[in-house]
Amino acid sequence: MTMKKYLCVVRSPSGKCSPPSPSQMEEMYAKFNAWKDKFEANIFDMGSKLSDAGKVVSQAKTLDGPFVEVKEIIGGYMIIEAESMEKAIEVVKESPGVGSPESSVEIREMMQPPME
Repeated sequence: MTMKKYLCVVRSPSGKCSPPSPSQMEEMYAKFNAWKDKFEANIFDMGSKLSDAGKVVSQAKTLDGPFVEVKEIIGGYMIIEAESMEKAIEVVKESPGVGSPESSVEIREMMQPPME
């Protein structure tokens, strides 16, 4: 069975929220570690959280970004392997990245270049 790679982009609303308490952090890490253990075979690159600073580059110019007027921010990414989009959705639905109602994860299949 051929495994495909999927880029998972973690999104959340823009704006600052209050930091979790130590007990909430402990609970979040426990859920994350349980998810990571369950889907170890599907996690290709755990990715990481992204910083708030960045640049938007085009041929004409380079701008500071991400832009503050956006309604949601990209907070992180990961790459998973699965035999289908349906399996990728199953893996992501159980992830802590969709643990709160205002968060979401965009899943995009990473296209492989044709073999020569």
